[in-house]
Amino acid sequence: MGMERTLVLFKPDAVQRRLVGRLLGRFEDKGLRIAAMKLIRVTPELSRQHYAEHVEKPFYSDLEEFITAGPVVALIADGPEAISVVRAMLGSTNGREAPLGTIRGDFGLSRQMNLVHGSDGPEAAAREIEIYFKPEEILGDEPTLGGWVCADDEK
Repeated sequence: MGMERTLVLFKPDAVQRRLVGRLLGRFEDKGLRIAAMKLIRVTPELSRQHYAEHVEKPFYSDLEEFITAGPVVALIADGPEAISVVRAMLGSTNGREAPLGTIRGDFGLSRQMNLVHGSDGPEAAAREIEIYFKPEEILGDEPTLGGWVCADDEK
C-alpha cells in the first residue's frame, strides 16, 4: 500500500450536465486530496496524445469527437492506493452495467458518455498527469487533514 496520484477527467457530458461539484465532492468525501485542478478544452492534438493507443482503432474518431465537444475538468487526486480507489468509485465503463453507488452507476446510462476518466495504472497515471499538468501546477504539500483520513502506516 502506498500514496499514489491519479489523473481524473470530468468529461464534457459531466460538465454539461453540471455534475462537477457533486462528483468532486465524492472524491473529497472519500478522503482523496485534490493536488491540482483546471477547466480546459481538449484539442484534437491533446486527445491524440492522451489516447495514443487508440488512435488507429475504428472507434477513435467518435472518442475524439466526444472528448473535444466541450470543456473538461482535469484534476489530480492523491491518497493511499488512489488509482484503484478512483477506479472502484467510477464503476464499469457502461453506466447501464455499473453498480449503484458508483459514479457511473448513479449518474450514467451510456458506454461512450461515461462521465469520468481515471488512470488505469501507475504508468498511465504518470504519463497522463504529465500531459495535462506542468509540475508547478501540482501541490506538493501534505494537507493538515492527512492524519485524520488514514493511519500513518496506511500512507
